[in-house]
Amino acid sequence: MTVRGFTSQPEKVESLPIISESAVVTDVVALDRDRRTEIRERLRTLASRHGFEGEIPRDGEIDWSAVFTAATAKQRRLAPVIGALRDRYLREHPALVKVVFESEQPFDFAAGQYLSVRYGGRTRAYSIASSPTADATELCIRRVPDGRLSVRLCDELEPGDRLAIRGPSGDLLLEDPSDRDLVFLATGTGVAPMKSMIDYTFATGRDTFAGQKRDVWLFLGAAWKDDLPYHDQFTAMADEHDHFHYVPCLSREAWLSRWHGETDYVQDVLMKHVDERALEDAVFGYHMAEMMEDRPERDEPIGIDPHAVEVYACGLNAMVFGMETAVTRLGVPSHRIHAEGYG
Repeated sequence: MTVRGFTSQPEKVESLPIISESAVVTDVVALDRDRRTEIRERLRTLASRHGFEGEIPRDGEIDWSAVFTAATAKQRRLAPVIGALRDRYLREHPALVKVVFESEQPFDFAAGQYLSVRYGGRTRAYSIASSPTADATELCIRRVPDGRLSVRLCDELEPGDRLAIRGPSGDLLLEDPSDRDLVFLATGTGVAPMKSMIDYTFATGRDTFAGQKRDVWLFLGAAWKDDLPYHDQFTAMADEHDHFHYVPCLSREAWLSRWHGETDYVQDVLMKHVDERALEDAVFGYHMAEMMEDRPERDEPIGIDPHAVEVYACGLNAMVFGMETAVTRLGVPSHRIHAEGYG
């Protein structure tokens, strides 16, 4: 299995064929929210519990250095919590946006591909989040601090603005329909091509083969709940289709809200949902064995059979390599693993 790189080099993406010099933006929606008030309330709760109330002002600026010092003096284990809350509090908003546009002429693309977007003299590649069967084209964009283009798209873009679009390109594509189940692994905006593939799978009936339903799994990781792109849509899809299994994994949300879902990395959570009957030849280290012991209780086992799936992974390079390593050790054949990394 080779992890394909997601190109962001302007000279490469600008060499793609032009689709539109002036595609019209029809919608821009912030997918995350401003959680500063929520964070203040959480800090006050922690301060009351651990005895550093004097460091949390009712309003005005928070002296995060003082809060960190006071909190960790009372309880060292608060260090990562305070650090995470500080980073989220100081994060610019919006940091995650959905952009929908229409070009003058329809264009063809395959689920999983990306486009080159040019705006304000800057160019970058973004995966298409919508299905090829959709009426409009949708992108999911994460603000990159000091980014050349993402900051402007998050802060400035409005309906009616124009984008130059080139493409499509990319080799992270669905395999031909088969009796194999589908497993999608993603972190953050890496879910964009996965969403395109999943929407397309259900829109075109590829969720069944020879009259039998194929189990479709999506493991999606992020730090905070509102960093999960399309969380509500995936939840609704899981309610509608009993063979679509959506498993969100949040590393920091439990420090801010009452999150009782998964908090481990995507590849670790995957272990918990594998059918143990199919693991006789799996290669486990101590950590993987520990993950396997922490399995969710089910009325009826639905477990994933590593020998009978097609796996697709996308996200930051380090995360994608971790995912690839995990599924390989579970016994998924390398030619059944399709991955794309960026960053």
